[in-house]
Amino acid sequence: MRYRFNDFELDADKFELRQNGILVAVEPQVFALLRLLIERKEQMVSKNDIVETIWDGRIVSDSSVASRIRLARKVLGDDGVSQHTIRTIHGRGYRFIAEVAGPMETDSSRDITVAIQAGPQPENETTGTGAEPLKTTKPSIVVLPFQHLGGGTPDAIIADALPHELIQALSRLRWLFVIARGTAFRFRERDTDVQMIGRTLGVRYCLSGSIEFSGPNVLILIELSDTKDGGVVWSDSILSAINNVHEIRADIVARVVSSVETHIPLHEAQNASLGVTESLDAWAFYHLGLQHMYRFNKRDNAAATVLFERAVAQDPGFARGYAGLSFTHFQDAFVKYTDDTKASASHALRYAERSLELDPLDPFANFTMGRYFWLEGTLDNSFEWLDRALTLSPNYAQCLYSHAFTDVLSGNPKSAINYVEEATNLSPLDPLLYGMRGVRALSLVTEGNFEQAAEWSEKAVRTPGAHYLITMVAVIAHSLVGDDEKASFWADIVRRRKSDACADQFFQSFPFTDLDTRNRVSKALDRFGF
Repeated sequence: MRYRFNDFELDADKFELRQNGILVAVEPQVFALLRLLIERKEQMVSKNDIVETIWDGRIVSDSSVASRIRLARKVLGDDGVSQHTIRTIHGRGYRFIAEVAGPMETDSSRDITVAIQAGPQPENETTGTGAEPLKTTKPSIVVLPFQHLGGGTPDAIIADALPHELIQALSRLRWLFVIARGTAFRFRERDTDVQMIGRTLGVRYCLSGSIEFSGPNVLILIELSDTKDGGVVWSDSILSAINNVHEIRADIVARVVSSVETHIPLHEAQNASLGVTESLDAWAFYHLGLQHMYRFNKRDNAAATVLFERAVAQDPGFARGYAGLSFTHFQDAFVKYTDDTKASASHALRYAERSLELDPLDPFANFTMGRYFWLEGTLDNSFEWLDRALTLSPNYAQCLYSHAFTDVLSGNPKSAINYVEEATNLSPLDPLLYGMRGVRALSLVTEGNFEQAAEWSEKAVRTPGAHYLITMVAVIAHSLVGDDEKASFWADIVRRRKSDACADQFFQSFPFTDLDTRNRVSKALDRFGF
């Protein structure tokens, strides 16, 4: 549906805002806020309504709501003084007061795009000099030998050893094109220009670092740069005793690989959101889809599905695009976004199988197959595929978390806690962090440690992205520890977010095989009307 007001046009189905026909960049939450205000233009929209729609009912501060209002006004050329488009109803909420023409139907309800800024398109990643442009649309990276600073210690060999191991580990990520060591290690000069390296090798990302020995310690600095503009995408520092550095090398490699897995997709999605939709390739659509997929709400999951569909339409041999579709259909069934969960589960299986047909060595493809078997409740099959994914990519944080989830459903809380701790250490900013904390809480419920379970459930439910099932975990944990006040509080939140939530739905998503745990959880939910 399209709405016209002032000199703007908002297309709700395409996720586009235009001013005088020119596309305008709008953050997803700000776009959703504008849509909400416009669709209720004759009414006052309360802060609670905004939180329910934009944050899916999660607890957020008033300042978060106010900041989105400010951004929305800025996009429309409004402000808190003139309020010619969005008016504040003090102490109550907001109202859209500009005259609106619409709604009018759009040409296609399935053509979801991303709002952009008009302007010239970026040049090719390489210039006419140096290497030929890479024949791949995958994100590409070069890992340089680290700079050795100070001292002639025999341990200086680690300046080459760590990057070599990083190249090997990153090469196992099927979505990333990694320059081989023989080429990468030709760039040993200190203060090398990463933009020059990008032009020379035709790569988008550069991982560099330094190692400094000082007394009994060694300091390792690592930096991931975008070779297009020379900007830093991510950086980290690691301090270790010299006599431990070789022992913890594997942990350092795991930590760096996990960070690369988190930050490059985020950066790719941000870059893609600034590109003209018609010019995006399959990888760009895929990364935009990931950005929506991990928000775990119905609207974003639908957007992710369409973006993955566009990815595979552009490249029918794109294994990861089908794995993404398996994930979104799994999410439809798991979080009950649809009444026909059997159909969603069937789609999740079909797309996981297609992904594996195209690339049986892709960890994400194996991961989605493992996740599908949660829906069937056949946990032994789930373990088989998740173990295979971890064999292919041992530092795959989300797969470690999923293994922990399967362990807790199988009645193995100690194994679950070990796996979830490893996942959290590898990816402390993971988009599924709320799930990791929720699994930790359920593991403690299974162990009978209800006080710690309640503490971890609080952490889980207050983590961005937590959906209503995670909130039900908080109800369970607080009920078991005897804190009825908090259990009632979270039960009310559950009902606000999903009015028909019940124990049957919970057990469909969490099919515990341990009968003691299932009975314990069932009684806790029953006490609060589920």
